[in-house]
Amino acid sequence: MELEGRSAIVTGGAGGLGAATVRRLVEGGCGVAIFDRDAVGASKLAADVGGGAIGRAVGVGGDICDDSDVAAAIEAAQSLGTFSIVVNVAGGATGAWRTVGRDGTPHDKQGFIDTMSMNAIGTFNVTRLGAAAIAANEPNEDGQRGVVVNTASIAGIEGQTGQLAYAATKAAILGMTLPLARDLAAIGVRVCAIAPGTMGTPLMMGAPEAMKDALVANIVNPKRMGRPDEFAQLVESIVRNDYLNGENIRLDGALRFPPK
Repeated sequence: MELEGRSAIVTGGAGGLGAATVRRLVEGGCGVAIFDRDAVGASKLAADVGGGAIGRAVGVGGDICDDSDVAAAIEAAQSLGTFSIVVNVAGGATGAWRTVGRDGTPHDKQGFIDTMSMNAIGTFNVTRLGAAAIAANEPNEDGQRGVVVNTASIAGIEGQTGQLAYAATKAAILGMTLPLARDLAAIGVRVCAIAPGTMGTPLMMGAPEAMKDALVANIVNPKRMGRPDEFAQLVESIVRNDYLNGENIRLDGALRFPPK
């Protein structure tokens, strides 16, 4: 699928991996609705990247679990081109707990629920509503109408000690990929997920040097954190390659998380 004339929603698009994705899609001629809880940051990025002749962008503040907010983001994307692309980057973690702490305290239940909501449920919500809107598009010669790219993590495959909630939500996103691809084949929408390893987002790059050295220690090659634009490059490749479907793709420099 070519980017020119198309439009996308990028959730969590105001910073880090999302912002890099926004920039790459806009540079390719795609209109982008930057959907983020940080409405001010989303609008600032839209003003920065959307003023050139090769692309447009608009910032939309809101919650990925709120149907009306998602509808507003879809409407914004539809105003920028043929809405065809959903990139779910929004997510995070609410804390780190062992299932039973060393003091005997059980895992915080609300923390697990909140983490599941911001990652798996939010990703599902934007995907279902976005795909329903994309279904109205005219198909191309291969019957294709659009593509969804979700963001998981290698923690969803090899979660570390204290990562139970985060790992479970990212495993859920990985587990959605093939059923989503099969469900949405009927309307010509492809689905893939990216499972990043340790990525050099602005937040990570601001960590103390000793912490950054520890994070890089188990990365095989290249011996560094991933660059946000490398994530964005993979998003673009998935969008452009119509035969990529139903795949979970690691982006981690051959990193395998140790137990802790």
